[in-house]
Formats: sequence, structure tokens, C-alpha cells
Amino acid sequence: MAHSAVSQVSVTVSISSDSPLRRSVFKTHNVSFRDKSWMPLFSLDLKLKNAQSRNQYIVCMSVQQASKPKVSVSPLSLEDAKVPPLNLYKPKEPYTATIVSVERLVGPKAPGETCHIVIDHGGIVPYWEGQSYGVIPPGENPRKPGAPHNVRLYSIASSRYGDSFDGKTASLCVRRAIYYDPETGKEDPSKNGICSNFLCDSKPGDKVQITGPSGKIMLLPEDDLNATHIMIATGTGVAPFRGYLRRMFMESVPTFKFGGLAWLFLGVANADSLLYDDEFTKYLQEYPDNFRYDRALSREQKNKSGGKMYVQDKIEEYSDEIFKLLDNGAHIYFCGLKGMMPGIQDTLKRVAEQRGENWEEKLSQLKKNKQWHVEVY
Repeated sequence: MAHSAVSQVSVTVSISSDSPLRRSVFKTHNVSFRDKSWMPLFSLDLKLKNAQSRNQYIVCMSVQQASKPKVSVSPLSLEDAKVPPLNLYKPKEPYTATIVSVERLVGPKAPGETCHIVIDHGGIVPYWEGQSYGVIPPGENPRKPGAPHNVRLYSIASSRYGDSFDGKTASLCVRRAIYYDPETGKEDPSKNGICSNFLCDSKPGDKVQITGPSGKIMLLPEDDLNATHIMIATGTGVAPFRGYLRRMFMESVPTFKFGGLAWLFLGVANADSLLYDDEFTKYLQEYPDNFRYDRALSREQKNKSGGKMYVQDKIEEYSDEIFKLLDNGAHIYFCGLKGMMPGIQDTLKRVAEQRGENWEEKLSQLKKNKQWHVEVY
């Protein structure tokens, strides 16, 4: 089910004939992920308004856009903390946040439905890129009558400033979990995922109980702004990487000027299943020296053996480069369903052996150096 609630910002920029841009005022507007009519990205709609008397331009800019110059964010005090926020709200005392928008991310040929959900936390539940929120769906736990449901963890898909760049929202990338009876092939709603369906069915203004933020393993190391980050995602596992990439390439943060390499491998079923593809493609166009993006479409592409193209096949394709980058200190991240890891580990082990290296020793060294980051579910 597609939902129409969406968000965008317009920036009103005051310009005098002899001075640089002075101020921006954000207003609400509309954009749809699925509606490609707003392509090409970042074409700025410049209109002269009251030019002689007020000398103002109106610049319309989609929230999903990554145009140069980068987008100003606030409050910059979110950069001040030396340690990440952790477990500010716990399951027994969750924070009541508000749904801002729910948008279907995938096309009609995608198996299943994945939604982008923006949640207003009012700046009360700050987080860092790579962390997760817990969500407690409404209703009672069927296994513990009278008790609330267990917390479900979701990787946050936005930077700490959120999709509206004001530090007050967080975005989740949620695939609707639907159970089909293996004998009849029909959907059995009684076994559907309670939390994912609650989130994908929610409407703007609905309340949602959140906990957290939690997690340190996927935090983006920021001690070296010229580091290499290799990100490997399947499906909704792309969520934390969207947050990283917005921070690197979309937002103007005075203390975070990324000059390294970000390399994203994304595995999904087909082109209609790609998530945030327009956003990533734009970074590729604007930052070709700092961003690489490789897609593995298992139902549309073949690997070198003629089988389905999975993300580990793409890794194998670039294995020499990846191993050299790891030897030079690159960070590597994995996020997605836990079933992704055995195939990836087998591929890396085979490649290591072909290079005359012992994979177990290499993996142990990567973990010791804090270069190896895994979050699977």
C-alpha cells in the first residue's frame, strides 16, 4: 500500500546585489520517492520574487536532494558530544514520538513492500549515524498477557539531523513482514510481523513508542576524515549507510568535511527493489572521486558462473581492490539479514586463500584494528 504523506523543504534565500547568501528559512513542501517526475535531481527552481523591492530568490530543494552547495543543518551542538547517546529511553519508559510520513520506497515489481518512515522525536532522542531505535508496537504481548510487546530494533536511516536537517526527526527503512502459508500459498495475517505492519500502516500524526538509541558497532569512525569506508548491504540493511552518506555528501557540517572514499555495495532482488537509488546515484555524479556504488540484482543479473548475482559476487569481482584497501586501514561494514554473512565469509575466505593469506588470521586482525563492523538481524 502506497502512502501519500511526504516531505520536502523550500529554502527562501535573501540575496543582496553585493553580498553572499545570508539566511535560509525552511518551509514544508511535497516530494514523492516513487514519482520520478521530480527528476533530474537538484535542478534548482529559481524564481525571482519582488526583485526590485525585496531582492529575494525562492529556491526549491527536495529533502532527498544532495545538491552543491551542501545543505545547512542545525543544531550544530549535535557535534559537541564526545560519546554517542545510549539508551536515553528504555522499554519500561519509552518516548512517545509522532509519525511524520510513511512512503513506499519500492516499485511495483519489487517482491514485498519497503517503506521510509519519518518519526518526529522533537530533538529529545538524539542519535548518531549507525545507531538503532527500538519500537514497541501497540497492543499486548500474546505470550505475556497484560504486558506490552517486545521491543523491535530498527537501524536509523537518516543522519543525526534527520531528513528535515533540524535534528528533530529520525527515519526508518522498514520492510513489511508478511507470512505466507507454505501449503496454501495464502497470506496468514495472524503470523504477519506485528511491528513492521504497524509502522508501514501508520499515518502522519500517529503516535509511536520508541526506545534507545542503541548500538556502537556501526558508528562511523570520524577520527580520520580521509578514511575508506566499504559498506555492504542487503535490502533494508542499507539504512545506516544512507545516514553515513547524507553526512558525507549532503550536509554542511563545519567539523566534518569528508575527503575519503565511501564504497557502497547494495544487494536487492531487482531494479524495482533498489532503495534510495536516486540519492546514491546523485552522489556518484557529484563526488566521483569519493563515492563508488555497485548494485547486485539477484533476479536480473548473472554472476560469472551464470548463477544469480548476489552481493558476495560483486565483492569477489572487486576482491583485489577491497583486500588492498583493507590492508591500508579501510573500514568494512555489513548490514542486513543474517543469512547474508555465510556466503560473504566463504567468498572472502576463498579470495584470501587465492592470495596466499589465512582468512581467520586476517579477520582476527581486522577485528582487533576495529575495521570490521557487522550488524545483521
